[in-house]
Amino acid sequence: MKLEKQHIATFLAILFHVSGLVGILFTPYKEWFIQNTPLNLGLMALLLIWSHKGKNISFYLFLLTAFLVGMGTEMIGVHTGHLFGTYQYGSVLGPKFNEVPVLIGFNWFVVIFCSAAVMQQFQDWFRTKIGEDGTDLPPRIAALSMVIDAALLATFFDWLMEPVAVKLGFWKWSGQDIPLYNYVCWFLIGLALQLALRWFRCNRANHFAVHLFIIQALFFLALRTFL
Repeated sequence: MKLEKQHIATFLAILFHVSGLVGILFTPYKEWFIQNTPLNLGLMALLLIWSHKGKNISFYLFLLTAFLVGMGTEMIGVHTGHLFGTYQYGSVLGPKFNEVPVLIGFNWFVVIFCSAAVMQQFQDWFRTKIGEDGTDLPPRIAALSMVIDAALLATFFDWLMEPVAVKLGFWKWSGQDIPLYNYVCWFLIGLALQLALRWFRCNRANHFAVHLFIIQALFFLALRTFL
């Protein structure tokens, strides 16, 4: 049986995240696994791009948009505190541009796109269920739900990740608590990027993106619980 790209990508994502989880929680090589976080994040972004079906100019334009918006808003946040709050990045996430790790721009793309893919799959399932009795979602309601729910899901992912990222030295906040303002900004910026994704008319159907979101969410949930 010929393995599809999405199967290979999912296998590699599980392998790397399980290895990282075990390495951080149960081995004396915790620091080595943490320092190799850029390898994991970079590989996941490449796998998402590689596995996506129907890549076209719109897909790459959205990738560029998400990268630039992510980097730009993070630079504003780091240098002014006007977005997200007052925080600084550590050295764990690799090379920086203007005090922001380059990987962060790609991570914005991954989180936003994966959130959209999850909600697209959920909405397709929901349409099938309600379509059995001859009804359907009004197009405007479906579009609004997709954009808002995907932005909320991306914000939830950040909430899940934040305490772990601080413990692992990805970044640090000026205060002891993660500000609520951070999540407000995540939702608003995520909402804008979800609107951009819709405007570019990108294909949001991607099984690997759904799997990657679940894998990474479980990874950070486990670390949040046991670290």
